[in-house]
Amino acid sequence: MHSDPPQTGRPAIPGKLMALDVGLARIGVAVCDPLQLAARPLTVLSRKSRQEDFALLARLVQQEEVQAILCGLPLNMDGSEGTQAQIVRRWARRLHQALHQKMAPPPILFWDERLSSYMARAPQPARSQRTADDARAAAVILQSYLDTQKLPTEHGRTDYGQIGSV
Repeated sequence: MHSDPPQTGRPAIPGKLMALDVGLARIGVAVCDPLQLAARPLTVLSRKSRQEDFALLARLVQQEEVQAILCGLPLNMDGSEGTQAQIVRRWARRLHQALHQKMAPPPILFWDERLSSYMARAPQPARSQRTADDARAAAVILQSYLDTQKLPTEHGRTDYGQIGSV
């Protein structure tokens, strides 16, 4: 009797993805390769105005040829959504609207970012290191997403929602 191997999850969106770790002062940005094998920190944007932040992100989306944006969702430790998660969802909707004015915007997906900053922290988190940690946190969020997409489908995946169509 022949049994098929378990189906592995395929990324719903082929190509490069960008992850954002949205904070009050900075936005950590990471991208992956087009085959979605590995995430890498890209940059950290120091927050200015919403308009300036969105314009910089639009440029990065175009330069990196991003097919989807993964926005870290700051869930509570019990998995529930608190005030910060609602703020990030609202911010992401505004980002999507701003991108829509400049291009066909890529969909924005949400992914659990719990403990990403802790995992990204350098062994000696000096004050000057915090900025780089934001980009590393975005890479941790993105790599977590990529790794989960490779799991067999019977393991299930949590859907935190998205903005825009896939």
